[in-house]
Amino acid sequence: EVKMVESGGGSVQAGGSLTLSCVVSRSTGASFHMGWFRQAPGKAREGVATRSTTGRTYYADSVKGRFTISQDTSENTLVLQMNSLKPEDSGMYICAADSYPRSTATMQSLSDGGWTYWGQGTQVTVSS
Repeated sequence: EVKMVESGGGSVQAGGSLTLSCVVSRSTGASFHMGWFRQAPGKAREGVATRSTTGRTYYADSVKGRFTISQDTSENTLVLQMNSLKPEDSGMYICAADSYPRSTATMQSLSDGGWTYWGQGTQVTVSS
């Protein structure tokens, strides 16, 4: 069984920073591809950043240079460091994991399809 719990969301003014964490509790030693997604009210869920089991990372164009996805050495926590936040970054941020093979193209596309495990999300609100 795999459980994922996000934290770190909150309200911040534009230009500020937040650090999101996703703690992964697992009963298996398998490695996971991981990702952060977000969904704003009335909008479709979109990929923000993904990290493969080999450590390769991919970012949405809208967050490149501002957000950094990382994973701690124990691989129990996925982190999303968000800097220079903008109002359009507001939304529910959700982490996802998948132990099945995912192609580089799939990871790079930031598609939200096919992920096996999802957290409940943490809300981020950026005011102007």
